[in-house]
Amino acid sequence: MIDNKELLRKEYASRINRVLDFIESHLDETLTLDQLAGVANFSPFHFHRIFSSIQCETLNHFITRVRVEKAANLLAMPTAKSITEIALDCGFSGSAVFSRAFRDMFGMTPTAWRNGGCGRFRKNGQTDRKTDQPVRNTGKACEFTSMYIGNTTQTQKWRITMKQHASLEAKVEVKQLEPMTVAYVRHVGPYQGNEKLFEQLFEKLMKWAGPRELVGPDTRCLTIYHDNPDLTDDDKLRISCCITVPEQTVAEGEIGRMTIPGGRYAMAHFEIDPSQYGDAWNALYGGWLPESGYQPDDRPCFELYEGHHEEHPEGKHVVNICMPVKPL
Repeated sequence: MIDNKELLRKEYASRINRVLDFIESHLDETLTLDQLAGVANFSPFHFHRIFSSIQCETLNHFITRVRVEKAANLLAMPTAKSITEIALDCGFSGSAVFSRAFRDMFGMTPTAWRNGGCGRFRKNGQTDRKTDQPVRNTGKACEFTSMYIGNTTQTQKWRITMKQHASLEAKVEVKQLEPMTVAYVRHVGPYQGNEKLFEQLFEKLMKWAGPRELVGPDTRCLTIYHDNPDLTDDDKLRISCCITVPEQTVAEGEIGRMTIPGGRYAMAHFEIDPSQYGDAWNALYGGWLPESGYQPDDRPCFELYEGHHEEHPEGKHVVNICMPVKPL
């Protein structure tokens, strides 16, 4: 027997997911209540309350928080852009409004953050003055070498080896990826170290995709990370477990559909234990990125999986960590 309440809950979740996707792809634009209510197909009167009850924060707070966190990431990276330019790129009307919102969230000005304050920040607005290690900076734990391969295309490849983990090595290649249409199941909340959670999310996705004949030999599985876990509170972290699908696929209920933008990505190939995912991400950010001549671009990062760990002779996870990049 179909549970009408469960169907309604899934429908509401689907509509709110559409709004989250829309906000993320239009963050530099003016976003209005009427516009976002239309995306969700709710009346503006009811939409704000429905959003708050599902997301556990108001619509305005969510938009401002995501904008500020995006700006914080940009300010922590090498860039020629001014603070005002970054503020405008993140959807703020001006530097004064941005500075107030930034101070409210991180307890310091954007200038202080850019000048090293990001290295002392700890989530929940706390700072640690005993350390000057910046966010994701693990470069001292990595040995880094690079080499060029190819005669005409000048394909550029690197190898990362972490000093603290002799078994953790990666091959990094910067390449052009085409856009990918994916179906996804979204999770909001803590996820780090919870292998069971990822298994459950992909199981839910496969149970939906299998009967619709959407799973085949060319299907690719991936996880998109929408937030920086160094900045965003654990209970607000968003991930989307995805599979590639044809462009015309119709999503429904808790299953959403979106397009991952194409472009230039750094792809770091790892064979790791489940406990090493954090170290792998840190190796890419702290070991490869500072020496690469690239900086992160404004597109989502994701993990692209190869095969299943049960098929690996050592039970390891084979994963490509994909970071969107552009030249410094």
